[in-house]
Amino acid sequence: MRWDNLRLTETNADDPVVPLFARGAATRTFDTPEFRGMTFYEIHARSIINRVPAASRVPFEYTINPYRGCGHRCVYCFARNTHRYLDLDAGADFDSRIVVKVNAAELARRELAAPGWRGRHVAMGTNVDCYQRAEGRYQLMPGILRALRDAANPFSILTKGTLILRDLDLLTEAAEVTDVGANMSVAFLDADVWRQVEPGTPDPRRRLEVCATLNERGVGCGVLMAPILPYLTDSPAELERTVKAIAEAGATHIAPIVLHLRPGAREWWLAWLSREHPRLVPRYLELYGRGSYAPREYQRRIIEQVRGLAERYRVGAADARRRRRIGPPPPPAPPAAGPAPEQLTLL
Repeated sequence: MRWDNLRLTETNADDPVVPLFARGAATRTFDTPEFRGMTFYEIHARSIINRVPAASRVPFEYTINPYRGCGHRCVYCFARNTHRYLDLDAGADFDSRIVVKVNAAELARRELAAPGWRGRHVAMGTNVDCYQRAEGRYQLMPGILRALRDAANPFSILTKGTLILRDLDLLTEAAEVTDVGANMSVAFLDADVWRQVEPGTPDPRRRLEVCATLNERGVGCGVLMAPILPYLTDSPAELERTVKAIAEAGATHIAPIVLHLRPGAREWWLAWLSREHPRLVPRYLELYGRGSYAPREYQRRIIEQVRGLAERYRVGAADARRRRRIGPPPPPAPPAAGPAPEQLTLL
């Protein structure tokens, strides 16, 4: 099936709403526990390498996103609002109605070979997780990685998914011919908070094990410590416990980011907060009452704490020793989020 009038790219506030069912998506459900209650819309996208608008102010220019919607069900996910452009809601629909670009690998190979393509860095996992649970069934990433490897095109992956280890051989093969980087998203270790706000994701400690494995196999992997949740995971003790574990996993770098609440995510998060932690609602309204971002002073304080802990526990030290042993360094890490409100987006 094809959505003839829709180019599936990154969306913004000016994009028209396109009713999903009017565009010929093949609809599937699977009678297995991990996909119960979920619906998948298989479509043929018109393009797969998306150019990011300059106004986004993120440290990458091109992305590949083979899915829209995400089974990780992270309550805070910034990408929730993108589902509204498909005439779906930013809450339960985002968690359970997943768009699958079934021709993603074919498009990637074709677009990477196009005469006008200049081999620019491609970032993956920047909108929704490319290694969410659905990837185990649809297996889109191996074809995409082969296309990037064969084109010797630099790329990076941000994920919470331990499924990335399925493709470890492809990643190491690609790293032999081009710059390959990875970041695991691990913001905290608190098991109760994890089960509440990231119910579809692997345990944070398992993600750190993935980070260690990737680095051991020569794929430089850091940690995006995001989002740090005010009054839930921002205590000095939790920050220290998390940074210490990140250092022990051998992360090449750490990038801390405080929670930001864009439209869609904001409403879903505050509704959850009012159910689970109603006493925190007034404090969140005070922090986020004027926009999507916490005050700069709060951001600066948290980020400085994390940076100080990273220095104490020598985050990146193991990678520095490895580089001295085996040669040139991996591609540079994405910049850590600063106090300015334009923060790197996350899953």
